[in-house]
Amino acid sequence: MRLFSTFLIGLALCAFAASAQQTHTQSSTARKRVQTDPAAAELNRLLATAQEAVDKQDFAAAARAYEDYLAKKPDDPTAHYNLGYVYTALSRLDDARGEYERAISLAPSDPKMAPAYQNLGMILLPKDPGAAIEPLRHATELEPQDAHAKWLLGTALERNGKNAAAIEQFEAASKLDDKDVEIRISLGFALLGAGRTAEAEAAYRAALSLHPEDDALRQAHLGLARSLLVQKKLDAAAFEFGAYLELEPSDVTVRIDRASVLVDSGKDDDALAELDKAASGGPEGLRALKLRSQILWEKKRYDDAIPVLQKAAAIAPTDPDIAARLGRVYVAKKDYPNALHWVAIAYNMNPSANDLLTQVVEVEYLNQNYGQALAALDALSKREDLPAGSWYLRATCYDKLDRLQEALDAYQKFLQLNNDENSDMYFVSTARVRALTRELKDKKR
Repeated sequence: MRLFSTFLIGLALCAFAASAQQTHTQSSTARKRVQTDPAAAELNRLLATAQEAVDKQDFAAAARAYEDYLAKKPDDPTAHYNLGYVYTALSRLDDARGEYERAISLAPSDPKMAPAYQNLGMILLPKDPGAAIEPLRHATELEPQDAHAKWLLGTALERNGKNAAAIEQFEAASKLDDKDVEIRISLGFALLGAGRTAEAEAAYRAALSLHPEDDALRQAHLGLARSLLVQKKLDAAAFEFGAYLELEPSDVTVRIDRASVLVDSGKDDDALAELDKAASGGPEGLRALKLRSQILWEKKRYDDAIPVLQKAAAIAPTDPDIAARLGRVYVAKKDYPNALHWVAIAYNMNPSANDLLTQVVEVEYLNQNYGQALAALDALSKREDLPAGSWYLRATCYDKLDRLQEALDAYQKFLQLNNDENSDMYFVSTARVRALTRELKDKKR
């Protein structure tokens, strides 16, 4: 909900103050007109009692006075609005909604009902943003210079998936009040959601220029970091994530976000430090473990990477990526039996993945299981055209199995596809073609 939830009662208070004054003025005028009318005097007394209770923030007493008043004068829209406000202050939101709706039904086009439309929208917004749109739209129509009403309407539209319309309202609100931090931040989030990241960055920077505090400051730094990240401004994004974490150090998710940015910037040691801070609050989750294993892999700390990946595998036993990573680590350690174990697990989880089947070929070959490597190559060749390197592996497997003619054919195919005449595979292949050609000729004699 970002910043909205903290403002429900505060907004209602501002709206009530003007309305309460109107009611009080009406009651004073009524006393002058009908001083000898006992019924009118009683109504005025109830209104005065309600106002005094509100001034003392005794909302329960105010509610009783307004209820008694409306029992005698049920067609007073302002009193219904005021009772709605009192119910809002008492957190009786369903009752408040009913009173705002009654006030609106009695005077739907009266500009004085703009606060009723606005407060009704605020009550609806958290749970049913679609239903909040119409009352908030009416509030902006009755009070077109109210920046706050436009901000609320924009919030309802955004939550209902109408991002373009939300941006329009946020921009209109910011023109009416260019010092409102929440409006700038909401505009930034909407622009970011619309993929307009450069404009979102500008909105967040404008919010920060207003020197926000507390949650607004945190949200501005976080939004700015995300807009920078999408634009691949990695160093600036890492800085803004860091600024946010200074204010919200326990946010593990954002700390991992920052670690990921640092990895992408090539700052692996700083990323590990962030992951260590994130892990200080409890066991690492899957995302953090994967990121940690990636860093350890890049730093060639294979022995450290294995227990990290094993923890990840325990959390997500059906994730083929984790098993494949373990396979690659064991290959790097030249522990081919364990590599084959994990690569086979990964492939069985996702047998349609060609990259995993390619990994099976390589590990079977390294494990000297040449027949199994050939079978995997046969399966792969039915899915895609084999590259030069795969033909070299095929030729070598045939060679190891003493299937000389097939080896010769595969070496020749490799040489047809190969573009690197300086590679070891090229020199081995040319030598084996000459040798196999002689051997096969000798056998025919």
